Amino acid sequence: MIARNTAFTFKGKPVDVKKLGRELNVRYVLKGSVQRGGNRLRVNVQLVDAGTGNHLWAERFDKAIADLFDMQDEIVSRLANTLNTQLVTAEARRAETTMHPDTMDLYFLGRASVNKGATLENLRQAQGFFERALALDPANVAALVATALVDVAIGGSFLTDDRAKRFAAAETASTKALSVAPNFAGAHLALGAVHIATNRAAEGIVQCEQALALDQNLADAHAIIGWAKFHLGRGAETVAHVHEALRLSPRDDGAFRWMMLIGIAKSQIGAYEEAVMWLRRSIDSNRSMPYTHFALAAALALLERLDEARAAAKTGLALDPAFTIRRFQRQLSSDNPTYLAEREHVSEGMRLAGVPEG
Repeated sequence: MIARNTAFTFKGKPVDVKKLGRELNVRYVLKGSVQRGGNRLRVNVQLVDAGTGNHLWAERFDKAIADLFDMQDEIVSRLANTLNTQLVTAEARRAETTMHPDTMDLYFLGRASVNKGATLENLRQAQGFFERALALDPANVAALVATALVDVAIGGSFLTDDRAKRFAAAETASTKALSVAPNFAGAHLALGAVHIATNRAAEGIVQCEQALALDQNLADAHAIIGWAKFHLGRGAETVAHVHEALRLSPRDDGAFRWMMLIGIAKSQIGAYEEAVMWLRRSIDSNRSMPYTHFALAAALALLERLDEARAAAKTGLALDPAFTIRRFQRQLSSDNPTYLAEREHVSEGMRLAGVPEG
């Protein structure tokens, strides 16, 4: 990233993006303009590949000027989160053509694999890239955090039976990341996720709040706090946290997970119609997360919509044939009575939908 003082020397001048990329040794250029009309402000932004001159992404923000600073914060947050997604995709595409990928090339390839969807195959592929990155640089904080989050995703999504092993590995990786970079927000987020998944939700919230203190644009931290509230039996509070994540990063590649969180939180409070709506929204965003289909099947069955429930269960089993009610019941992340009672309802719904007992 180039300092703004250098960037400002090009302000108001016609710029050849390819030449600019060579002069500043950057791969991408963010271009923008601001227009004012009455009491409204329009910000136009474009992300350009400095090597080819191709436009990778464009966005327009229209806001009232009434609260300029809040508007500025929102635009910066959305830009930061959207650029993160776009740059991962662009860098992974570039890394695919690299003969000898370095540690960051491998990291971006892993991130791209995660973004394909939360199937065991995609997550294992991502883990492979992150492990190769760490073999080249064992202290690469980004790769350490990424491998921790993949282990949490595999263990927390009922995709395997080695749940405890996954969480132990995730805690080791996130703790190591914090020892290398104590102020790296993502490392606090990863450790928070491990705590939540291992019946330490209150500690997990503290870690996620620390992550947000270090990076207020970290949308995922808001969603994970919502996940913690679900584990504490406070599903009604989950929704506000997830909505904050969606506000900060409405086009996030992980938004399908956040919408799934709202769905299971709605189930926890017995609002099954709303649960179905949010779970379907999650599936429309990304169909490859098996548990979302099973959660949908359970909610539909509890609404006595059994044909739809069986269809949802069938789709989930096509994605994860090894899933069983027994695996779901054995893999607990909390001993909260409300959390446990809701899981019994979900198990019964899955049973009605035709999910194998195991």
